[in-house]
Amino acid sequence: MKIKSISKIILVFSLACLASLSVGQTARAERVCQVTDPTGTPLNVREYPNGTVINALRNGREVYIHDTSNDGRWVRVGGYYNGSYRMWGWVFREYISCYDR
Repeated sequence: MKIKSISKIILVFSLACLASLSVGQTARAERVCQVTDPTGTPLNVREYPNGTVINALRNGREVYIHDTSNDGRWVRVGGYYNGSYRMWGWVFREYISCYDR
């Protein structure tokens, strides 16, 4: 009889703990961005803000922002390419459009 009571108490306590964990965590949308360069040419990727061009990204490329320059004009982006994640470099912020997924 006592074992059943203790088991019930443990079960109720465990469920209460799980419930409190799920209440404390809110669902968070993933912030994703795309290259949206209106010039019709690929967007230059630079080694550092306004630095040497090291790559280019086409419109529609999905990217994630990792850092922003002090003036807010440049962002450091990364993304997936051939199944691997890589850091691309710095791009002009105005040509990146972001949304919550």
